Amino acid sequence: MSVPSTVRIQAEDYYQLPVYSQTDFIQLIDGEVITPMPPIPKHQAIVGEILFLLMTLARRLGGKAFTSPIEVYLDEYNIYEPDVLYLTPDSNCIIEEKRLRGAPELVVEVLSPSTAKHDRQEKYIAYEKHRVHEYWIVDPAHDILEMWVNKNGTFERQGVYGKEDSFQSKILGEEISLVGIFAE
Repeated sequence: MSVPSTVRIQAEDYYQLPVYSQTDFIQLIDGEVITPMPPIPKHQAIVGEILFLLMTLARRLGGKAFTSPIEVYLDEYNIYEPDVLYLTPDSNCIIEEKRLRGAPELVVEVLSPSTAKHDRQEKYIAYEKHRVHEYWIVDPAHDILEMWVNKNGTFERQGVYGKEDSFQSKILGEEISLVGIFAE
């Protein structure tokens, strides 16, 4: 018995799809077009708190913070819309007219039922390969944040932090407190 294979497309075909111009949240993940379900309010509240934190730090440290929908072109098979991201002042990620090109220094993905598998598998692999320096995976169901740090092209888990914890971000050069991030 043969298993049907997924048809992979590249960026040039992705940008020509009618659905690409008709929706705000669409991603190309390992060559597959993904249009997830809209996020729930708790997801968006967490995204907003993290964006506020990163924008506040960006004003003081320099750099830029963005939230979805913003397109990040990693390669011809991987074009994502991370929930939140941060670019350092000397970032190699290029801000183009319609998208960002290259790996941000810090990416935050807040898990939801329709995205968790991709955030933990294909996106994790691509962020690692393209040398995102820090990858924060936030689990709103359990009020935890996993922090992954890229060391020589391989992610190493720095830790798992709860809603009352703090941790050191090397990219931000700051102690980050999670108090208030998971508040409802």
